[in-house]
Amino acid sequence: MPAPAVLQAIASPRRREILRLVWRRELAAGDVHRAMPDVTFGAVSLHLKSLERAGLVEARVEHRHRYYRARREALGPVGRMLEGMWSDALSRLSVQAELDQARRGPRGKRVRKHHASPRGGRAARPERGSRGPRE
Repeated sequence: MPAPAVLQAIASPRRREILRLVWRRELAAGDVHRAMPDVTFGAVSLHLKSLERAGLVEARVEHRHRYYRARREALGPVGRMLEGMWSDALSRLSVQAELDQARRGPRGKRVRKHHASPRGGRAARPERGSRGPRE
């Protein structure tokens, strides 16, 4: 039975997708990020660190780049189950749906509301430090 840290690491659909990407070949962190365009590089990096701490991937540093490869033996029978899931088309669709549901990317820009003046245009804003007209 895999350790709780391993099960917790693969509970995330994003981390399972990253694990799938590095399952058969070594990839640089940037390559993993490019394969997941809806996730920030920082989030990919945190997921990779989480997988590394759980012992599911190993990292190799070369110059300024970090390369990751899955440690398939660390998952044992769970790894074989994941391989079966990844090869099944319906499962791939399910993973994509989970990823879409878990998407938390950057939020859209907030729209500032401007107060309308009595004449229908934008109200003039008082200058900083000004308290408005004096009586």
